Amino acid sequence: MREQWREVGDRVYVRRHKSYDMNVGLVVGDGHCLVLDTRASHREAADLIDAIRRITSSPWTVVNSHTHFDHVWGNALFRPAEIWGHVRCAEEMEQDGEEQRANIIRMMPEERREEFEEVVIDPPDNTFTTAASLDIGGRIVHLRHFGLGHSSNDIVTHVPDAGVVFAGDLVEQGAPPAFSDSYPLDWPATTAAMLAELPGEVIVPGHGAVVDRAFVEAQRAELVAVAELARRAHVEGLRDLIKQFPYPEDVSRQIIERAFLQLDASPA
Repeated sequence: MREQWREVGDRVYVRRHKSYDMNVGLVVGDGHCLVLDTRASHREAADLIDAIRRITSSPWTVVNSHTHFDHVWGNALFRPAEIWGHVRCAEEMEQDGEEQRANIIRMMPEERREEFEEVVIDPPDNTFTTAASLDIGGRIVHLRHFGLGHSSNDIVTHVPDAGVVFAGDLVEQGAPPAFSDSYPLDWPATTAAMLAELPGEVIVPGHGAVVDRAFVEAQRAELVAVAELARRAHVEGLRDLIKQFPYPEDVSRQIIERAFLQLDASPA
């Protein structure tokens, strides 16, 4: 069955995909629209474009929430539109995109490799470091970078007239947050800044079901506990502490690895 759009605010839509349980956002203004993330491949992007055209025929602007492949490798199919992202999103796609694509192709089952061999890495061409605002057909949409977290370049998109916040992978529902190239020691403060500065009860995570502020506050409390446990583990060792993490052991070890990289790089 084809995935359906869900309207979570006035002309603000979310499409949750079976592939990676990933959310894409769509904000519709007068004669223009905003597309939040482009999926993992050209084939997935083509499916998304077909779905967008069932909602609106307007031209679009695109925002990349962060650099990870499942969110941005459909970019090329949305050209010649502007694509916005954090400056480090563009840098990392330019520097590491082809290496990442080769790694993804190796990990994919045989029947999906051709799909990713087709991908053209197309970084954002409009970048910022802290904040930007876009006029989407008369609707002002704010883009914010609150700090390190799930990645080095997470963008939060705020649609103030609808009370909707697209948090990207700073928030995860249905599975533990992903820590593979994260900054566990910074993530709690980044989430706290998002909650403090952006109003709105409807929060769209990068993956999973739409949530509210209470969910994000609870997940932030987990991240605070995780950061403290990682700091303790750096001093005390893992044997007794690993079981205290709120996530499965493989996730906990990934958190510890990333946190130790931060702690070892910090001045004494």
